Amino acid sequence: MSNFSSFNFKNFRALVRVDFNVPLDEQFNIKDDTRIVESLPTIKKILKDGGAVILMTHFGRPKSGLQSVKLGAEEKYSTIHLVDHLSDLLNLDVIFADDCGSEETYKLAKSLEAGQVMLLENTRFYLDETAGDSDFAQILATLGDVYVNDAFGSAHRAHASTAIVAQFFDASKKMFGLLMEKEVLNAQKVLKDAESPFTAIVGGAKVSDKIMILENLINKAQNIIIGGGMAYTFYKAMGGEIGSSICEEDKLDLALSLIEKAKQNEVKLHLPIDSIIADQFHAEANVMIAPSNSIQEGWMGLDIGPKAIEDFSEVILNSKTILWNGPMGVFEMEKFSKGTEMIAKKVAEATQKGAFSLIGGGDSVAAINKFELKDQVSFVSTGGGAMLEYFEGKELPGISAILN
Repeated sequence: MSNFSSFNFKNFRALVRVDFNVPLDEQFNIKDDTRIVESLPTIKKILKDGGAVILMTHFGRPKSGLQSVKLGAEEKYSTIHLVDHLSDLLNLDVIFADDCGSEETYKLAKSLEAGQVMLLENTRFYLDETAGDSDFAQILATLGDVYVNDAFGSAHRAHASTAIVAQFFDASKKMFGLLMEKEVLNAQKVLKDAESPFTAIVGGAKVSDKIMILENLINKAQNIIIGGGMAYTFYKAMGGEIGSSICEEDKLDLALSLIEKAKQNEVKLHLPIDSIIADQFHAEANVMIAPSNSIQEGWMGLDIGPKAIEDFSEVILNSKTILWNGPMGVFEMEKFSKGTEMIAKKVAEATQKGAFSLIGGGDSVAAINKFELKDQVSFVSTGGGAMLEYFEGKELPGISAILN
């Protein structure tokens, strides 16, 4: 797929696109460094070979440019807040460049010696980044001898630093990093080489968010489990009573068409038989159990019920390949977390029995982490939106730029 592992970076300056878009607290301390830690093997391999590293990343969604940072207006989006922690993780002093394209930064990059690491300022302080501007990409390209894309979480963006920059490097000098390789290989294992039975667990609030992934999976999976708020749109479409549960009225016909496509493809579509319902969307709401297609007015489904858990668990435990994208309910509230927790545990149990399991999408990853099961599943994607688009069957610019 890529020649990263076999490439000798000695005396090369590697321009590495990472995804260090990590959350900060009000004092600019990093709250979760997972994305940084995941790219450390790539950085360390380059350094061990005797190369130097120039890191570039986006950070948040700044609304203005570099000048505003220097005036303090958008200081919270500066990557300078990552320098100390990155230095500690690498056990060296990371050099910070306060822009991406000046003559000074160019000279700094050229002067890097083997074993040194430089972090550029937030690429999104430049409008040319998100516009995919070729001139800006070429400026970035001058900083390194080799381009390494290790930012799977940004692979669905055709931005200057994630895709366009690759065209300025020869095929032998542009490659995926170790994290990117893992993400792509594991995604392909599910989409192209899934062992049957393949079960896709799709949750979340809205059918509209998951239309593409459902349509693509109907052509690949043997079982599709649907949980979360989106299940009630399906029940309403089939004539069920869903009370005040979330429902996309304009997606009822779509839900029916997905049910029909599943039948035509002999895919078993599993909806939650029962639900934990509440009289308000609140952590202290009154709750009871009801059939998912018979919820009284004024009550809403906020989690899957015990019969649904039993049904879904049986399907999961009999699966050889499992993809999980989206929670079963409002798992952030204790009263409505059991469904998601139990599904997470069953995915882990199936994995221990020999199934291959991939967890993709922010909420599913948050759930796996919350229930401390990350080490008991096969792979947890850092991709978020990129992973979702990959499973929708879309071509990701950041991947195509390396392979083509």
